[in-house]
Amino acid sequence: MTEVMRPPLAMPPFDYSPRPYEGPSREEVLALRRQYVHPALFTLYREPLMIVEGKMQYLFDETGRRYLDLFAGIVTVSCGHCHPKVLRRVQEQTATLQHATTIYLHPNLALLAQRLASKMPAGLDVTYFVNSGSEANDLAITMARLFTGNSDVIAVRNAYHGGSPSSLGLTSHHTWKFPLPGQAGVHHALCPDPALSRLSGTPEEIASKSAADIRDLIRYSTPGKVAAFIAEPIQGVGGVTRGAGNYFSEAYAIVREYGGLCIADEVQTGFGRTGEHYWGFQNFGVTPDIVTMAKGIGNGVPLAAVTTRREIAEALTRRIHFNTFGGNPVSMAAGLAVLEVIEEDGLQENTRKVGGRLLRGLRRLQERHPLVADVRGMGLMLGVELVTDRATHSPASAQTLDVLEAAREMGVLVGKGGLDGNVLRIKPPMCITADDADFALDVLDRALAQVGPHPSSAPR
Repeated sequence: MTEVMRPPLAMPPFDYSPRPYEGPSREEVLALRRQYVHPALFTLYREPLMIVEGKMQYLFDETGRRYLDLFAGIVTVSCGHCHPKVLRRVQEQTATLQHATTIYLHPNLALLAQRLASKMPAGLDVTYFVNSGSEANDLAITMARLFTGNSDVIAVRNAYHGGSPSSLGLTSHHTWKFPLPGQAGVHHALCPDPALSRLSGTPEEIASKSAADIRDLIRYSTPGKVAAFIAEPIQGVGGVTRGAGNYFSEAYAIVREYGGLCIADEVQTGFGRTGEHYWGFQNFGVTPDIVTMAKGIGNGVPLAAVTTRREIAEALTRRIHFNTFGGNPVSMAAGLAVLEVIEEDGLQENTRKVGGRLLRGLRRLQERHPLVADVRGMGLMLGVELVTDRATHSPASAQTLDVLEAAREMGVLVGKGGLDGNVLRIKPPMCITADDADFALDVLDRALAQVGPHPSSAPR
């Protein structure tokens, strides 16, 4: 059957013109990077994309071409690239006082801590600011160990909690781990996501059995007491994976039975990204003892935080603990502006509405394209899993890269994740519009068709 000719793509109109780029050429930048930048740094596309300007949900390359950003600087740009209010606050603070450290008083630090406490369940009202999610998770584990007097920590398989030496021990992907001694006392419980589990039963039964595995880990692999259980409400790098709604309540109860604290890693799920709630853990009806956050809190400014109860925080006062840039006035100004913009611009509600529109559209694509095995997520934290064969669930890692390349050619930037790199990660700035969503769906539809079905991947 001859395919009906489709009209050319038209990106939604946007009343903004990027400034002319006058810096080094893309080729010069690429050559400099190859010569002087550490080779561990990698680029996403086969022909590296150079980005020189951003505005709200869009990015611009050196030629002035506009792209719809569906990855938000790896789930970091919450309000929008160069959001005018965030930008203005940062510029004003930079011109007034760029740095002083926490040995002096400055209003921004105390005000942001107060604002975070107002967003948390009662009792979670003391915050320590740091610079990255890895640092935040390191500090949370340190506090949990000091407070409980226990050392062992339970994390979840398929999790990502950072790349520092200690947070890398919590991370559960071999692709991120070097052949070096890992952090002692870290154990990884079964992932409750049915797609990743070998357990049988309904999603709720798999969640219960996965929670029960935590008890077995504690009884067989620890002294019988633990310091903490850390988990992302929805796994980000892992491919937007999660368990049924009963998992966290059962897991938290077991961990607390054995003396441990419960840590919610909200680095990707926080600040309204799941749509229905401000924090990811609220989707599952639990209250953690410690909350870690980064990425969206700064809208691109290096900023992270750990919020907990005062009695837990007091454990860190036994020795000197200091972070030179944690609480930096400029970072605090950005954080304050971000929290205000999320409310003033209605970004959580926009995330719920536009995220729902995207989710429904992606599920329609799942019906059209055998390559798409699963569509999942909440709000604007969505994942599209690609497989070469739905019966065997063989990961379509190469085809995922092809889809990314095709989408990029049509003006849409998407991320990827999952242990096998076969999950499209769709996590745009939360200011994305319904028209943007429809354009993205059209592009992904065409990209999936361009990559094409596989003979062995007929729908079940």
